[in-house]
Amino acid sequence: MDYNKKSIALHKKFGGKLEIKSKMPVKNREQLSVAYTPGVAAVCKLIEADKKNLWTHTIKGNSVAVVSDGSAVLGLGNIGPEAAMPVMEGKAILFKEFGGVDAYPICLATQDTEEIIKIVKAISVGFGGINLEDISAPRCFEIEERLKAELSIPVFHDDQHGTAVVVLAALKNALKIVKKDIKEIKIVINGAGSAAMAIAKILFNAGANPKKMIMLDSKGALLFGREDMNSYKKVIAAMTNESKISGGLDNTVDGADVFIGVSVADALKTEWVSKMADKPIVFAMANPNPEISYEEVKKTKIAIFGTGRSDYPNQINNVLAFPGIFRGALDAGAKAITEEMKLVASNAIANLVSKKELANGVIMPKPFDKRVAKAVAKAVENATHNK
Repeated sequence: MDYNKKSIALHKKFGGKLEIKSKMPVKNREQLSVAYTPGVAAVCKLIEADKKNLWTHTIKGNSVAVVSDGSAVLGLGNIGPEAAMPVMEGKAILFKEFGGVDAYPICLATQDTEEIIKIVKAISVGFGGINLEDISAPRCFEIEERLKAELSIPVFHDDQHGTAVVVLAALKNALKIVKKDIKEIKIVINGAGSAAMAIAKILFNAGANPKKMIMLDSKGALLFGREDMNSYKKVIAAMTNESKISGGLDNTVDGADVFIGVSVADALKTEWVSKMADKPIVFAMANPNPEISYEEVKKTKIAIFGTGRSDYPNQINNVLAFPGIFRGALDAGAKAITEEMKLVASNAIANLVSKKELANGVIMPKPFDKRVAKAVAKAVENATHNK
């Protein structure tokens, strides 16, 4: 099937993917008077008297804004807010389909950090959570950090943390198969953008040894003392790469137990894989084409291979994480998404693959497994209440 042609045709046929439906009937004068004026004035006064009622008497308690400036969309790059709309609509329907959360695509005609922060704060009144999407690094770090500090609702940059949650879940199960300890393994992360930074952080929190991790950007390994790095890269460089290995993947992948790619297609060569440790794990997450193709993997010693694609084994996809995370946060009345919530979400996803099911080609539950969002939501809700 030509998915590109079919997608264009269906988007045109339906005029996009979303619509708004009323929960209340408005078929006669009495119903109109309850849903709107004069009856609605009493609800307004109720909220004026106690703003907590906004959560229970309006859509706020089950709503998320999907906010993008179009600066880093999929693998397409800075295509602008107009061209980002189909992706944000898609994100919104995934929220609804998998988490029962009403989400709204909001694409902003600005890429100014301060302006984005100001706009999101101003519109936050009507939302129970903010999902930042496809905003380029390093601006996305500051935008998320500021909004988390200045808002009292969950703010979550899915490109960072959703990716990190599912990668950790996949790694947990992969390590069970190859019988390796997360504390002992050498991990190479190719890419140093928002997803890479979040993956590194969640792996540290899960027990990975920073000294045995190496992260690379387009100029090679992050190394303490390298001057051509932003402040976020410098923090990672100070924590990792204890052996001070420089250069590109051909150098750094030597002896690695795990390769995680959040970079570009075809970055990992088969001859470099041969230098990795025994039973290597490779998560090639570049979208849409991974760092090494499935066909090339078959020629190597890679023990477990995962990508973000649905047509390859072991799909490591954010849809396993963000609907349940927001569902749990909204149900718990959480004011933020914490590191503990991300860890328990990863555990919930990983644990849905039983010992009997676990295999080289089965390390993750399927995206359409209805248990996933419920399990993640419950874990997140419990983590909120247990604080």
